[in-house]
Amino acid sequence: MAANKARTVYICNACGGRFPKWAGQCSDCGAWNSLSEVAEPRQRPQERGVGYAGIADPTKVETLAEVSAEERRRIQSGIGELDRVLGGGLVTGSVVLIGGDPGIGKSTLLLQACAALATSQPVLYVSGEESPQQIGLRAHRLGLSGGGIRLLAETCVELILAHAAQERPRIMVIDSIQTLFTETLQSAPGSVSQVRDAAAQLVRFAKQQDTVVFLVGHVTKDGSLAGPRVLEHMVDTVLYFEGEHGGPFRIVRSIKNRFGAVNELGVFAMGDHGLREVKNPSAIFLSRHDEPVSGSLVMVTREGTRPLLVEVQALVDESPLANPRRVALGLDQNRLSMLLAVLHRHGGVGMFNQDVFVNVVGGVRIAETAADLPVIMAVLSSYRDRPLPLDLAVFGEVGLSGEVRPVPNGPDRLREAAKHGIHRAIVPKGNAPKEGVEGLEITAVRTLAEALEAAS
Repeated sequence: MAANKARTVYICNACGGRFPKWAGQCSDCGAWNSLSEVAEPRQRPQERGVGYAGIADPTKVETLAEVSAEERRRIQSGIGELDRVLGGGLVTGSVVLIGGDPGIGKSTLLLQACAALATSQPVLYVSGEESPQQIGLRAHRLGLSGGGIRLLAETCVELILAHAAQERPRIMVIDSIQTLFTETLQSAPGSVSQVRDAAAQLVRFAKQQDTVVFLVGHVTKDGSLAGPRVLEHMVDTVLYFEGEHGGPFRIVRSIKNRFGAVNELGVFAMGDHGLREVKNPSAIFLSRHDEPVSGSLVMVTREGTRPLLVEVQALVDESPLANPRRVALGLDQNRLSMLLAVLHRHGGVGMFNQDVFVNVVGGVRIAETAADLPVIMAVLSSYRDRPLPLDLAVFGEVGLSGEVRPVPNGPDRLREAAKHGIHRAIVPKGNAPKEGVEGLEITAVRTLAEALEAAS
């Protein structure tokens, strides 16, 4: 009797939707020609709930009051910026997914972290893309001893877990999840079903054995993680590597974190000996011109728990086109168009025949609304060719009616600005501290008109 007889289903490569028969278009996400045939085995009821040691999972129903409220022990990775992004260190039994463009430094960072952790914890590095010799050459180039790191070149999930059961590592790295496959499925490695099922087995192993598992993930052309979206829901933490390949700086951003702040930021500098921590990232994002330059302004943003000083640059030039261009690097382009409309309506300055280019220095991506007021003031400075003071910092959200709204953690932003030599600040009225900040002249504004007048 074929107890494990497979049944055929069709899974969408774009969204992971499951269908009993093939169709030209996925009815869930609308993608065309994205359904792939997958043979999935039927599991016997007596096999369900069996752990890796062949023992049934000791699960039970309990009340919330009976659950221990103790915070799980954290393991320091030896890299301060990585620990910051993770919320203070590695949590035992957690699964961390790291995504980024090829060659940006994912494997380098993990190898450096493994070398530091191997001095006190058993570490297993599983590579599905590189041979142990290639990893050894990289470790030699980075100046890492790697004596405590155990290497395994394997792509079968069942064999990886069998080796892990023998090695009993506290830290395990999978590089990468797209290269793994499970013997229970017939589809090729990297397909939706393989990625999902391989990740599910690794997550289950991490929870049962209290092992920290790092998963390296490929990204698509638009920068999102390849594979089913459910992959990000299965893990505890999702980190993204950002930065330009030609530039020296790399940014690790936390997109999801069950054990810490979301949108936390870690900054690294890529050098000959790997990634080096940047302790004071505000210093690298400020150009510090010798003389005031039109269209340049210092903005105080906040990434996770860290306030940052970032330079915003704007260039306004007469457009030869019927439809002037609106280009935003590091900012939302639609929001730039909205701010230009607010500037015309409530500031009396129109950009109908002007090309407007806005850039955030250093490759940082700003998603918060505190950049509204700095962007408007930088654009107006370039348009009028009137430089703003070098020691001026600005932040604040601008509404459609021209009001300047407060943003979270205003005092922290002001203290960070004063620490880096800023002497003047234009902030929303709701962010002005009652006792002030030493060495900082604060101008509180309620409307866009007041802000433009204060900067003139």
